[in-house]
Amino acid sequence: MVGTAVAYNIPPKEFVLNIEFTRLIEATSDIAEAFDKWENDPDLIPFIRPNPNKEALLNRETVTVESLKKRLQHHHIYLIQLDKTLVGEMDFQIDPPHLYKKETSTAWIGINIGEATGRGRGIGLRAFQYLEEQVKQAGLKRMELGVFEFNEPAIRLYQKAGFKEIGRIDRFTFWQDKMWQDIRMEKSI
Repeated sequence: MVGTAVAYNIPPKEFVLNIEFTRLIEATSDIAEAFDKWENDPDLIPFIRPNPNKEALLNRETVTVESLKKRLQHHHIYLIQLDKTLVGEMDFQIDPPHLYKKETSTAWIGINIGEATGRGRGIGLRAFQYLEEQVKQAGLKRMELGVFEFNEPAIRLYQKAGFKEIGRIDRFTFWQDKMWQDIRMEKSI
């Protein structure tokens, strides 16, 4: 039946998903609650923020409307919705101090598919493509990101999206009783 799908030009299943990307302009309690859920999910914590030690894995700050408002001052945040349900978020900052390569006109980007229903369905790649367009519209020429060395699915996603490794930072984050590297990647646009 695969031949039938190709013959009739029917898109693969992951491309018929109803995905929407929306820029977050105003912090609301519903959005802060979703972000807080994701940032405090024990299954996601090791993947979304660096943890200097074991205690940091267990102690996270609560995301509030106020903290989200502060984040909006320095981040361009976009919501990812699947069938009108919020499943994740992505963002970029312009020329932040933690860039590996200190090049101006660089967007530091991040993505978090917080809901399990949004993972493994091609949403991440489509989100990156959308985010790249937003970065271009902002007049930026380069994107950079960091990914922990144990996050192999994310590394494959970033490579598929055209990112190349530019360096590593040793002993960057704690997980599974040891310290791991942060892999820095870039893409010129």
